[in-house]
Amino acid sequence: MSSDANVKHPGDVVEDNVAIRVTGLSKHYRLYEKPEDRLKESIYPVFNSLLGRKQRRYCTEFSALSDVSFEIKKGDTVGIIGCNGSGKSTLLQMICGTLNPSDGVIEVNGRVAALLELGSGFNPEFSGRENVYLNAMILGMAAHEVDKKFNDIAMFADIGDFIEYPVKTYSSGMMLRLAFAVMAHVEADILVIDEALAVGDAIFIQKCMRFIHSFQKEGTLLLVSHDMTSVQNICKESIWLENGNVRSIGVSKEVTDAYLQSTLQAAYGNDYQLDSIATHDQRQEASVPVEEIESTGAEVYGGEFVVHENLEDAKGWKTGAAELIGLELAHRSKGPDRLFRGGDPVRMTIRALANESLSDPILGFIVKDRLGQDLFGENTLPFTATSATTIAAGEKFKAEFDFVLPFLPNGEYVGMASVANGSLENNTQHNYLHDALVITVSSSKVRWGLAGIPY
Repeated sequence: MSSDANVKHPGDVVEDNVAIRVTGLSKHYRLYEKPEDRLKESIYPVFNSLLGRKQRRYCTEFSALSDVSFEIKKGDTVGIIGCNGSGKSTLLQMICGTLNPSDGVIEVNGRVAALLELGSGFNPEFSGRENVYLNAMILGMAAHEVDKKFNDIAMFADIGDFIEYPVKTYSSGMMLRLAFAVMAHVEADILVIDEALAVGDAIFIQKCMRFIHSFQKEGTLLLVSHDMTSVQNICKESIWLENGNVRSIGVSKEVTDAYLQSTLQAAYGNDYQLDSIATHDQRQEASVPVEEIESTGAEVYGGEFVVHENLEDAKGWKTGAAELIGLELAHRSKGPDRLFRGGDPVRMTIRALANESLSDPILGFIVKDRLGQDLFGENTLPFTATSATTIAAGEKFKAEFDFVLPFLPNGEYVGMASVANGSLENNTQHNYLHDALVITVSSSKVRWGLAGIPY
């Protein structure tokens, strides 16, 4: 192993606008089949070197991370994604200083607060109160600072009298409450969260998200999550790790879309090849920037929609077994009028072509906002689950969905569409298009929330 590894302390970063810089970071582990091999590995190479003999290794080397480099500016929110074992947690532990790198340099500018594995930094025999002091002091707070903030921490955690009980009696949700409460009150410059929020209840997660959105206004956030919608919603950029290497760094939506395709390809194996579908980005020139659309009126509901199909320029993938050939949103009563309004009865039609025989075809769509949040959607599984349907090779088929168009705030929305084969639990997405339909809402009178309802 190299001796070049270096972790620089807060304030060592030259540029003041850089929160974290990682350069050539690697972490190697030596694996031994038997305990005595560890002793042999430490002694024999010395003797063999002195005697001029050929060296023999008694271990195998495993690289959890290999030559990872990136830079995060102050105030950025960055997602870290990747399959289990890709090196995400190892990277975060080295950034937080709980694990030393084998090679490379880590530069951190500011106080770091981390929520890694649940229970890390906690003594299971200590009470919640004692662990608040222990964990807060590990994160850099002085005892007198914890004294001042203890009541606020206890109120945020909201675990009642359990604050005086040993942590070993806590559920995973209670452990999260206490750990997040401490992290939220240490006045850190950089927050690191590793998938821990997955065990929280809905009410507490909302409290955490309110804190995170508030923290993002001034602080730097690193988030590890397997929930790609959350990553798109929260993170400006993402880093995709694969087998300890950086696979991709870029805008969260583009990186997470590519990651989703890769994970599905791994699941399908050699059965199907998912070919990426390129886009010409033509629709970006015609789209209306969200910032340029102003809300009008004082009513809570209303709004005009302009919809156009975007199949030719939509990103996604296909296996070749089936393909989408049409996606249309139309009025059920107004004829060919292309202007839509919230509350209008509409019909979404998805058309597809089977290049191979499909035993259990599925057509579906989801409408998402610009942050990637799912707003509404449906598929044909409720029908095909009770009515056996087979599509022959070369046959065209379609699905129609009738619904009332919701009231949406100003902005641009996209409709994802897909054609698949199988069941809810086991299916193959043969053609998946992220931006198959583009919906631009202007003159909306929705003033709060993701959607409006008439009052």
